[in-house]
Amino acid sequence: MRHFAVIGSGPAGFYTAEALAKSYGDTARIDILDRYPVPYGLIRFGVAPDHQSLKAVSKRYDKVAETDGVGFIGNVCVGTDVSVDELLELYDAVILAIGAPHDRKLGIPGEELPGVIGSAEFVGWYNGHPDFADLEPPLDGTHAAVIGNGNVALDIARILSKTRAEFEGSDIVGHALEALDASAIRTITILGRRGSHQIAMTPKELGELGHLEATVPLVDLSDFPPVEADQALDPGQRKSVTLLREFANLRTNKPKSMTFDFFAKPLAIEGEGRAERLIVERTELDEKGGARGTGETYEVPASLVVSCIGYTTPPIGGVPYDERGGKFLNEGGRISDRLYAVGWARRGPTGTIGTNRPDGYEVAEAIAADMPAGSASDRAGGEGLKRLLGERGVKSTNFADWRRIEQAEEVAARAGSPREKMVRVEEWLQTLGH
Repeated sequence: MRHFAVIGSGPAGFYTAEALAKSYGDTARIDILDRYPVPYGLIRFGVAPDHQSLKAVSKRYDKVAETDGVGFIGNVCVGTDVSVDELLELYDAVILAIGAPHDRKLGIPGEELPGVIGSAEFVGWYNGHPDFADLEPPLDGTHAAVIGNGNVALDIARILSKTRAEFEGSDIVGHALEALDASAIRTITILGRRGSHQIAMTPKELGELGHLEATVPLVDLSDFPPVEADQALDPGQRKSVTLLREFANLRTNKPKSMTFDFFAKPLAIEGEGRAERLIVERTELDEKGGARGTGETYEVPASLVVSCIGYTTPPIGGVPYDERGGKFLNEGGRISDRLYAVGWARRGPTGTIGTNRPDGYEVAEAIAADMPAGSASDRAGGEGLKRLLGERGVKSTNFADWRRIEQAEEVAARAGSPREKMVRVEEWLQTLGH
């Protein structure tokens, strides 16, 4: 019997476990570990609550969880409750699939002011992430700024723009819904250092903005290149730019607005004791397609600033780390002997949920080449880990526990709308009788 530990229960972790289960069948035991009592990582805490179709991928992960030989050990923090070296003693291979949950810093004066929030924090707040359940973002001002030109920036701007009725059918947590319903924000500015041809926004997400009940998206067509230049773009990008151009024709008699401010580089955040405005420099494209400042500056009012400029993987003691890339040092997913990385922990925060499938399968194939199916070891695996955790007073959870938590959340959901989630580790464990 071979024993494998996959650290992280998001898409990368589940795809890797799926691939290992297919390669080894009943000759291996695969344990998926997570720092929270519940699985699914990015699917539960990162996907926008009004994008339920994207969350449906968890049904595939359910099937993996039901596979013989696949287990879940939750409420375990690797690096605190157990070290990577200890896991390597217990398992034949350890695969790090912890994602990139930390926000990159803006690196500008004033980003420490109250009211400046990273996208991981803000998204976690409205999705019920236990680390951010008590965030209480300032929604009492009329202006918000979202820094970034990717889909996460669009998600946040859209969430800030929606009416209560538009959240019907979502699984946004109750504390966020109530706060957003009472929000005073009426103007949202989305800032990007480059232009419309350099955005990382997809047509589906952009298309939704044209149908918001109370918010109109605004663009300045003078920021766009001639329409003929769109033909050089790939089809998806061209469709996104076409949608942006069409926003110029929308009616503007709505109470809220969402302005796309291209060629805008934040220089500083200012305010008396809290964020009040962004100091922005107008940019232009250089010869290589990058952004360079023009020296022209202006102010953008904002009492809430959400930074959406990327994420980093947190270091783990004893694991080689790429500070610049914000990921683990690896070659093709291999960090060192019997230690691997997949997903964002391997390649940085790039790609979609589906990108993690070939990534996980590639690493699983490398493991299978090193340890062919049918070979065996005498390592203790999950049973040894559970004994160690028990000795240390760590109360771990399993898939059956997760189902009980899920059922408790469904019961809460039937009491009202939208669906209520338990958002604190203590709530989850209390449900299990811990």
